Amino acid sequence: MSTYDADYEFDLDVDLPDEALRANPEPRCQVAIVLDVSASMAGEPLAALQDGLALLLDEIRNDPLARQRCEIAIITFGGSVKVVQDFATCDNIDLPRLSAQGNTPMGAGIAAGLDALTERRRILRQNGIERYRPWLFLITDGMATDDIAQSARRLREAAEDGRLVCFGVGINDADMERLSEIMPTPPKKLRGLAFSELFAWLSASMRSVSRSQVGEQVRLPAIGWEVV
Repeated sequence: MSTYDADYEFDLDVDLPDEALRANPEPRCQVAIVLDVSASMAGEPLAALQDGLALLLDEIRNDPLARQRCEIAIITFGGSVKVVQDFATCDNIDLPRLSAQGNTPMGAGIAAGLDALTERRRILRQNGIERYRPWLFLITDGMATDDIAQSARRLREAAEDGRLVCFGVGINDADMERLSEIMPTPPKKLRGLAFSELFAWLSASMRSVSRSQVGEQVRLPAIGWEVV
């Protein structure tokens, strides 16, 4: 099992064995999806989020090259922080059923996402696997109930050093001003519960990156899911 420098809960132990990496030596396009599943997400928001994640996985699975290159991890924060899906290619992911509860430990959730990316980078390096610049994709409908300062600093340092692409998405009553202080790039506000459009865009973006050469600049699709 991977070792992470944080105090949070693992639901799954899905590190790909070295044999799987040798069988698929393609460079990896990674996104750590960090999701707010606090009590305020219960009901329609969480259902729409779950459907959007299913669409993301289906679209990547249907692209032969992206299916080999794209790796996703899913980290949730709501009451506690859980790595419900460690990094794996989409054909090795059985989407977990999300549940909403508790407060909003966003700082710990972001830290878990960053730690997961760091650990996965170590494993890929050990096995000689190249990777594209990874993404951290944060979705929240509220404001952090824990200390966010250290995680915000880590995000900014990683983004400024060119080690990470960061996206922050606020939904419903998210505190966009506070989210702007946390994220190294301006966050976007989701139009209603347009999670299907959001994850279709993320899928198209990942597939575009996966078709490029490592280090190559890629033009991403236009964003059509945000509040303008």
